[in-house]
Amino acid sequence: MNAPGDGSSEALLHAMAHAISYREGLLGRPIPPQIGVDEATRRLGGALNPRGRAAVDVIDTMVAEADAGLLQITSPGFFGYVIGGSHPVGVAADLLCSAWGQNTAYAATTPGVVAMENAVCKWVIDLLGLPEACGAGLVTGATLGNTVGVMAARDALLRRVNWDVEARGLFGAPEIQVVIGAEAHSATAAALRYAGLGSERVHRIAADAQGRMRVDEYRRMMAGLSGPILVILQAGHINSGAFDPFAELIPIAREKSAWVHVDGAFGLWVHAVPELAGRLAGVADADSWAVDLHKWLNAPYDAGMVMTRDRAPLVAAMSAHGDYLPEHGAIWDPSDSVPELSRRARGVPSYAILRHLGREGVLEMVARHCALAEQAAGELSAIAGLTVMNDVVSNQIAICCGDGERGDAMTQAVLARVQQDGRVYPTHGVWRGRHIIRVSICNHATSTVEIAELVTVLGDAWRQVQSEIQTE
Repeated sequence: MNAPGDGSSEALLHAMAHAISYREGLLGRPIPPQIGVDEATRRLGGALNPRGRAAVDVIDTMVAEADAGLLQITSPGFFGYVIGGSHPVGVAADLLCSAWGQNTAYAATTPGVVAMENAVCKWVIDLLGLPEACGAGLVTGATLGNTVGVMAARDALLRRVNWDVEARGLFGAPEIQVVIGAEAHSATAAALRYAGLGSERVHRIAADAQGRMRVDEYRRMMAGLSGPILVILQAGHINSGAFDPFAELIPIAREKSAWVHVDGAFGLWVHAVPELAGRLAGVADADSWAVDLHKWLNAPYDAGMVMTRDRAPLVAAMSAHGDYLPEHGAIWDPSDSVPELSRRARGVPSYAILRHLGREGVLEMVARHCALAEQAAGELSAIAGLTVMNDVVSNQIAICCGDGERGDAMTQAVLARVQQDGRVYPTHGVWRGRHIIRVSICNHATSTVEIAELVTVLGDAWRQVQSEIQTE
């Protein structure tokens, strides 16, 4: 029950009204922030007020002072960083999640939200076409998902050589050989650091023109390795969206009894679509996987998932239990599979989105985004001087402008104009020695309307840059 006169109910109504107004007004707002961090700090920082303020006043002032500093990530015209658009039903459920205030560690104490989280794990495993018996945990995102997967691999690999890393640590432990692609995402390097394996003490395998691990180089490297081996593969290159050739790579790993982990932050969702799943042939034969829910499922932040074929190493690496805590039951306890003992029920918004979309809705969204990427790439390629550098196999498009010495500067100038225009918002990358404009189609609401606008704005910006260069 609220304390008398604390104004919390009124503040909640104000917050909901502001949230609705913001979401309904997205299409009329420029996507980039209208103020920088210095101005935002001036408005929102400063000394803490000595006396309290009314809850409604706090909410209204926060909105007024922060509004111009918001990047419209939830806009259907936002094409940056492979970021989902926080589906409205997930946002609504997120409000409930915060209001319920459940510390989601044990089924015995918070059975309602634990049941929802376990359902999310079960449904996502099924959607992604992974083994039904997988262990799983809901984490903050793919960085932590990769970290937990690597730690589970570390536990399993060292137990095979009679070393209990959870009890004895890594001092004096047998060396684990790590094999990773030359163009693996930085999240996997972070995972190796966090797990104590080191981001540079690895065997890097050269990539092909799409960023995929080269099978010939991988085979030669694996032939010379012995002892515990961890192989990290990629489902969805950050620039090209390409997938490592799992069907060729994983059997080679099996010959060495290696553990295979897949960083599938966004690309693993493609495996859910029957007509596209062949692009990831063999991915289900890995030992662990990491995937984001706040990317292609469009869950509000933060939401990710780790899955392991064998649940035992996951529990061994993560579970912590004190005498004062409830006894484990037959149902999975979230604390068995993730690093935190205290955390919010982060699976609740994903539960609502999955219930709302159903299997068909999820598959339609992923397939639609892949089709929109192909459409956009075709239309952009038709503009003289623009080059799509990747084979479009998922939702990613890598674009460069012009060529020669001035090509990078022209690409950067075009991107700056597009972002300043504010109607659509792709982001920057560097790939294959070129600066690129990276388009990531990931928002649940993105349609052919936004794709047409993207092509128009980007084409106009390119022509303006060319015109300026010709008059110099």
